[in-house]
Amino acid sequence: MEPRFESAPPRLLIGKKLQMSLAENRTRELWQSFMPVMNQIGAPISEYLFSVQVYSPGSDTFSLSTVFDKWAAIEVADLSSVPDGMETLTIPGGEYVVFIHKGAGPTAAGTFGYIFGTWLPTSGYVLDDRPHFEMLGIKYRNDHPESEEEIWLPVRLKS
Repeated sequence: MEPRFESAPPRLLIGKKLQMSLAENRTRELWQSFMPVMNQIGAPISEYLFSVQVYSPGSDTFSLSTVFDKWAAIEVADLSSVPDGMETLTIPGGEYVVFIHKGAGPTAAGTFGYIFGTWLPTSGYVLDDRPHFEMLGIKYRNDHPESEEEIWLPVRLKS
């Protein structure tokens, strides 16, 4: 599994967020609240849905109980029209490493295990203090074995 590197511009998102941990995963609840109302967001700039994780700045350790904000969102050109019950998030631009996960949702644990357990420790990079996100496009089919999603992780060279 070879990643690609992307220098990404800032992204403007509108969506919903919930605070959670991996131990108390509320992802299904988040998406079930977002999907019925996402069409209220005017003028998305792509077909991608964004699943975003925002961790506390300086978080060097991560465990099943680490609390973070998770977003279900759509990218827009501007933040001038935010539907009731939704919020905005700006993802800063910068360097990202991008992996493609292929397979049903439950198999993503293996992909993340490879990224954080094998690739990252030997890559010459470290995680940067910016949101992590997945882009879910037309090839994303949730729990289907042929599903695909892009995993975007903010990185910087080790100092």
